[in-house]
Amino acid sequence: MRYSDREVIMAVINSVLGPLDTENLGFTLSHEHILTTSAGIQQVFPELIQRDRLVERAVETFTKIKSEGVDTIVDVSTLDLGRDIRLIEEVSKRSGVNVICATGTWRDIPRVFWTASPDIIADLYIREIEVGIEGTGIKPGIIKVANDMGGVTPEGEIILRAASRASKATKTPISTHTWAPERVGEQQISIFEDEGVDPNTVYVGHSNDSTDINYLRGLLSKGVWLGLDRLPGGHHPGTPEWEQRAVITKELIDEGFDNRIMLGHDWSVDSFVNSEEMRVMRHERNPDGYLFIKNKFIPRLKELGVSDQSINQMMIENPKTFFSINH
Repeated sequence: MRYSDREVIMAVINSVLGPLDTENLGFTLSHEHILTTSAGIQQVFPELIQRDRLVERAVETFTKIKSEGVDTIVDVSTLDLGRDIRLIEEVSKRSGVNVICATGTWRDIPRVFWTASPDIIADLYIREIEVGIEGTGIKPGIIKVANDMGGVTPEGEIILRAASRASKATKTPISTHTWAPERVGEQQISIFEDEGVDPNTVYVGHSNDSTDINYLRGLLSKGVWLGLDRLPGGHHPGTPEWEQRAVITKELIDEGFDNRIMLGHDWSVDSFVNSEEMRVMRHERNPDGYLFIKNKFIPRLKELGVSDQSINQMMIENPKTFFSINH
């Protein structure tokens, strides 16, 4: 039976503005950022980031995407990605876009975590989920983890196991960053399985960096959710351009997987983890920003024969179901 055919009990989940009924998620972008930088940079070297100007740009951007029909984004910025929880809160409040924020750890794993036990780190994630982030009372609704080229490192495995234990303890879903060309999602799932994580609470991100349909089918066969969330894509050497990603998405939909796919851009208003040249090139490649899916990708899927029902399933129903699981 398709998950979308089951009776799903709606849930109240954490957003940066407080409890949010999943019925009110609406059109949801499943993997985004407002700002990406590095831990501590704003506090120690604030001159590198003109925060007030960035806030105004972000509010303007999000007000526009709200007017164009984007209701919710999942901001998977973590401590090591320079998560600025008050900035995220302000942008959500002033724009009207729901934002679900994240605990967890990205690729810049703090060295103090390299020799820590998974249980110690899990407790830190649990505290953010149950008490709030940095004394703000703002609670994350998802746990972010990341493994990239070269696969799961020893310190990366610690983070995966910590996230697994925090997820089980708090019934909070997991979102992963992967390097699909090396099938890293399979390694992540293996560890989640070893930790006894329900695969239905796992979202394997950046999966559309690969056109290996058998790899994608294999992930789906494990019962996880597939994040096709690097759009327009093509900015990493050897990864497909967005037109190829559309074809693969259509193929998966034709095989009946529209009820297990979510779409996103991995976009940000600004990203200080990239060089100035890369930031300029990134915006030149995607002037639509957070609206690329609405303006370009969905129209292309429809040209390929994807139905409005499948679009609605991926953009509205699947996020609603994913965040309602375990509640």
